[in-house]
Amino acid sequence: MSAHLSKELRQKHGRRNIPVRVGDKVRVMRGEFRKKEGAIERVDRKNRKLYIAGVERSKKDGTKARFPIHPSKVLVVELNAAKNRKISIKSEVKK
Repeated sequence: MSAHLSKELRQKHGRRNIPVRVGDKVRVMRGEFRKKEGAIERVDRKNRKLYIAGVERSKKDGTKARFPIHPSKVLVVELNAAKNRKISIKSEVKK
């Protein structure tokens, strides 16, 4: 499950998108929560949804519930700095 990278990250890593992980900071680009930013708290691979900190809805009884967002609707603005993350940097340019 991948999401688009911001312009700065695209230039830095030479890639357009990257698989999302818990801890990555993303900005919602579409829908009710447009322009909200937060860290990914949960990745639901079965239903292809992300749960982001600060993206919540109020339920009828007054409690808050996290709202699922599809990864195509977000933009990764900061990567989680985990040691085991592998990013192939700038693939070879075809001659």
